[in-house]
Amino acid sequence: MKSNNLSTLRHSTEHVLTQAMINLYGKKIIMAMGPATNEGFYFDFESKQKISESDFPKIEKEMSKIISKNLVFKHQEISIKKARELFKDNKYKQEWLDEIENKKEKAIVYWTGDQFVDLCSGPHLKSTGQIKAFKLLSIAGAYWHGDEKNKMLTRIYGTAFESKKELDSHLKNLELAEQNNHRKLGKKLELFTIFPELGSGLPVWLPNGYAMRRALEDYMIQLERQFGYQHVLTPHIHKKELFETSGHLKFYKDAMYSSMKIDDEEYYLKPMNCPAGMLIYKHQPKSYRDLPLKLGELGTVYRYEKSGELHGLQRVRGFTQNDAHIFCTKKQLFNQIQEVFDMLKIFYKAIGFDKYSFVLATSDPKAKKYQFCGEKQDWKWAEDSLKQALIKNKLKFVEEIGEAAFYGPKIDIIAENVYGKKDAISTIQIDFNLPEKFKLNYINGKGKKEQPFIIHRALVGSFERFFAFLIEHYAGAFPVWLSPIQAIILTISDKQNKYAKTLTDTLIKRGIRVKLDNRSETLGSKIRDAENQKIPYALIVGAKEVKNNQISVRQRKIGDIGTLTTSKFIEKIKKEIEEKIIN
Repeated sequence: MKSNNLSTLRHSTEHVLTQAMINLYGKKIIMAMGPATNEGFYFDFESKQKISESDFPKIEKEMSKIISKNLVFKHQEISIKKARELFKDNKYKQEWLDEIENKKEKAIVYWTGDQFVDLCSGPHLKSTGQIKAFKLLSIAGAYWHGDEKNKMLTRIYGTAFESKKELDSHLKNLELAEQNNHRKLGKKLELFTIFPELGSGLPVWLPNGYAMRRALEDYMIQLERQFGYQHVLTPHIHKKELFETSGHLKFYKDAMYSSMKIDDEEYYLKPMNCPAGMLIYKHQPKSYRDLPLKLGELGTVYRYEKSGELHGLQRVRGFTQNDAHIFCTKKQLFNQIQEVFDMLKIFYKAIGFDKYSFVLATSDPKAKKYQFCGEKQDWKWAEDSLKQALIKNKLKFVEEIGEAAFYGPKIDIIAENVYGKKDAISTIQIDFNLPEKFKLNYINGKGKKEQPFIIHRALVGSFERFFAFLIEHYAGAFPVWLSPIQAIILTISDKQNKYAKTLTDTLIKRGIRVKLDNRSETLGSKIRDAENQKIPYALIVGAKEVKNNQISVRQRKIGDIGTLTTSKFIEKIKKEIEEKIIN
């Protein structure tokens, strides 16, 4: 079995899980749905009996019995009427059948041997005996169709691989990933917190976390300026009319917070920075000589997320985006996309990401009806420009035909951390909607008005989600340039306090984030605390160091690296910071 059949394997394993649950619990459960996912599979069901992770060994044993029987997966196409009879006691399947009937399609079912049947379009393996390695992982609640207005169901998560070796490796990565979960490390390293009194999904950056974030913000602004970007900042609230013009109130209102009345006018918290960016472009007339115009903004936006979907920094209600809007001519589009790739290479090297992939979302040329903003020829130009930039940079990518949004094609950059966990970090999005809505134009070389092309570009995307990924990627042991505390000074006794304070002041003046630990604790205890806080450098100061005007240096994960003068240490650490060296 080839690895590209992993989804089929996992889907088939989910059917075995469902069958095992029916065998064990009978009519005490009602099966709802269970797809394969990128990480494995899950099974949603309504239950009259409490089921917990302690039941997993029993369920896995029953699954193994089904697998050992090598039951054949059999595809069958049947009428809606027959399907309704087959699932007459299952309200969830009846709802699926309603949708199938509305589409005027026939129902497809899969039998596992002659013992179990489920409504499913497949595909599946030939038989259960092809399932070699699986594991049930966790249990949680999940709303039917993900809608909190619907009934809460029980969800069992599991995974399956083509070999036990692959499964064991995945389980080991899951264990390490859980140990280094960004919420756990965020608390341990005092990076961020969420106060119930302030509100769910609204993270607060603590001093350590904000020091990191500010270092990244400063770097991003500096990098963008090198590529000709200008930076703006727009308000957190906008008038209703702006979102009517942009179309957000028509298409995006469910993700926006309720309006507020101010001086008899209606305002909304902004869910995106784009509408105000369009106003900035329109602020003054533009000529082709003014393009490309590149506007960057670190803008905070607010979106309503369901409470059950909030997750640390990864899924929040208030977050800051590393936004940029590039306004350019048609002929400039390819070069501007290419320039974004140049920036990405520099940025990913500085941040230490070396494992990432590209997904190109395009329109479906076979679609019967054209339902997109902009002209067909401009869409083709944009899609060709995105694709050719990927090819020119020799980047492997997956093209998802028909997955483009109505306003334009895009490229998503998916980063993968050391545990195999993936997340969409950066986006390059072409937009044909907003230039139309805001009637943007520039005067071309012939003196006529022409609509600019717009690229939405986010190297970091959401700072919050990016930091969730970053924390887990480095397990909290960040590169020196990003570390909240880059060096900690440890005194052996109170006699070195004066020298240590002078040293601290010197390092601060040189732009190094430093902390002084002059507590009345043993040196061993102080070193352990510094290691637990994953601080890159510990500078030990004792009587000998004071006498010789030096410091003893310990480097994270390496240990003692010798005695240096203050100036030599500053030279060393400044080099690491300025060159963005990844240890």
